[in-house]
Amino acid sequence: MNKAELIEAVQKAMGKEATKRAAEDAVNTVLEAIATGIKKTKKVQIIGFGTFSVKKRAARMGRNPKTGEAMKIAASKSVGFKASSSLKGGL
Repeated sequence: MNKAELIEAVQKAMGKEATKRAAEDAVNTVLEAIATGIKKTKKVQIIGFGTFSVKKRAARMGRNPKTGEAMKIAASKSVGFKASSSLKGGL
């Protein structure tokens, strides 16, 4: 499911009177709140769904796939997601 499909599903769940714009605003508000929470507290837990958290990746050596030359890959951060047991159980 992509964002457009999510907006469509939210619009259907909101009822016949809901506009696509209202559903899009709702989805964007939730996504912005999650992003803000991750930036602020490094972790967002949604009970029954899962936990978004910042993962640190250490610097490491890698290879340029084109030339085969060894190169250093800098340390970085990414967002990880761990599904809750209730979400996993429903799969």
